[in-house]
Amino acid sequence: MYSKAQGKDLQHQLIERYAPLVKRIAYHLLARLPANVQVDDLIQAGMIGLLEASKKYDGSKGASFETFAGIRIRGSMLDEVRKGDWAPRSVHRNSRMVSDAIRLIEAKTGRDAKDHEVAAELQLSLEDYYGILGDTLGSRLFSFDDLLEDGENSGLHEDVSSSQSGPSREFEEERFQKALADAIGNLPEREQLVISLYYDEELNLKEIGEVLGVSESRVSQLHSQCAARLRARLGEWRAG
Repeated sequence: MYSKAQGKDLQHQLIERYAPLVKRIAYHLLARLPANVQVDDLIQAGMIGLLEASKKYDGSKGASFETFAGIRIRGSMLDEVRKGDWAPRSVHRNSRMVSDAIRLIEAKTGRDAKDHEVAAELQLSLEDYYGILGDTLGSRLFSFDDLLEDGENSGLHEDVSSSQSGPSREFEEERFQKALADAIGNLPEREQLVISLYYDEELNLKEIGEVLGVSESRVSQLHSQCAARLRARLGEWRAG
């Protein structure tokens, strides 16, 4: 058993040793966030996450401290960013409108909704539709779970699990992850590639544009449309 003093000393050592991890995660996240997000704010939030991790880490659970701390640090940073949501309500409203239009079209046609069909459903020109997609980029696109949030309500992932605990919550979590994987697997090929390059390969939008041979703005449109399509196809989780 550690004495209280030994525990404090170990906690201090962990914080000192893993402070560089906070900085590394902050700069990695910063590359994906809008320009008004400050790295100092991310680092400050991350240090709070590291402090919490040092208090709650239990080595008997199997995960290394670095893995455990990394999750807590990243979570604290994202919580901080969510508090200062930069996207106006009109962006969230338009994002939901696009998702609803995609859902209607795909229910009627039984296939992927095309850009011009979504624009027509919204009674917009293709140019205006692409403008909406460009505006929604950067609104909470940090992880697959965050990708599904609409900005004013809690995310789908939170909806399906917040009221549950224990085995029931784990079962719903597993079902949701499977549904999400299926939805991603059924995206149009180009949108699947954008998702893979952005989240798995961690390329930025400019780099993805070079791979696809399109402009950075077109990649941002594809990315936002992909988010809208996933929200449309996973609407049952929000309804539940």
